[in-house]
Amino acid sequence: MKNTALTDKHIALGAKMVPFAGYNMPVQYAGINIEHETVRNAVGVFDVSHMGEFILKGEGALALIQQVSANDAAKLFDGKIQYAYLPNKEGGIVDDLLVYRIDEKTYMLVVNASNIQKDWDWIQSFNTQGVDMKDISDRTSLLAVQGPLAAKALQSLTSIDLAAMEYYTFTKGVFAGIENVLISATGYTGAGGFEIYFDHQHAEKIWDAIFEAGAAYGIKPIGLGARDTLRLEMGFCLYGNDINDQTSPLEAGLGWVTSFNKSFTNSEALALQKQNGVANKLVGFEMVERGIPRHDYEICDADGNAIGKVTSGTQSPSLQKAIGLGYVDKAFSKIDTEIFIKIRDNKIKAKVVKLPFIKKS
Repeated sequence: MKNTALTDKHIALGAKMVPFAGYNMPVQYAGINIEHETVRNAVGVFDVSHMGEFILKGEGALALIQQVSANDAAKLFDGKIQYAYLPNKEGGIVDDLLVYRIDEKTYMLVVNASNIQKDWDWIQSFNTQGVDMKDISDRTSLLAVQGPLAAKALQSLTSIDLAAMEYYTFTKGVFAGIENVLISATGYTGAGGFEIYFDHQHAEKIWDAIFEAGAAYGIKPIGLGARDTLRLEMGFCLYGNDINDQTSPLEAGLGWVTSFNKSFTNSEALALQKQNGVANKLVGFEMVERGIPRHDYEICDADGNAIGKVTSGTQSPSLQKAIGLGYVDKAFSKIDTEIFIKIRDNKIKAKVVKLPFIKKS
């Protein structure tokens, strides 16, 4: 079990700690629902230092990314970020990730904690041109400061105009008196805010500075439990639940980050799948009858025939109703289609709805 540089802080704050992706992580402090509402309505801080960060540098850095990523990284400019995924050779997904263009020969890839070694090995297997690759995960801390008051809560700590930063852009500068901090206008909550990357030796100083600066805005620490309910309300995929090595990116709704104007790993097979049409689709649904959908619950039609499986589900704190994501036969994927979730052998009525479940703040 690995600890982040802030583990002692979480324990001192009374966090409930759980194993997650090989790390000892806070799942909640005051409670998932309270923390969820704090982020939706004000501002909260997540320690997500378990995420992985790779630096790719050199003449061939872009070409390597273009080979392993389905999205078109050639569209990036300095200070721009792109959501992407790594297709495997069998039609599934190695991981989803963020690509940061630092300059024309330098990129940072941010990958899921559970996939750090797998992603590193995968990308390295395509590195035939001697691109300089560095795994900086173990020395990089990452805080996600999320919520509609995030910019106001953080502004006193930097001269960077946070409110003026566009979504999916980043900049480097002085933050809380620390130089070379990377601030990105990204997040996994749909509530707005920033993700802040820095060397782990500065973690406690930056954590304390954020909470001091944000005190007037009701800033609170937030655990991974609320991170999951927040991302699900936005319909964001979670690797290992909604997408994995076996799931088709096109069935998962990732066609929008699949660029067929270039060649990439398994691009020909994915192009053929696009041409022929997918058999299943990942859909959002809300429960019509009482019941909470959970991962791997069967989805069926009115006659009880299996038509799919739940990949994620929860009781939405914002909507006060149960919601979920799941793959269904394409014939059942249209908005307002009636479906049923098997919960303890009972067919519980649900309906397909348009994502996101709530509109982004």
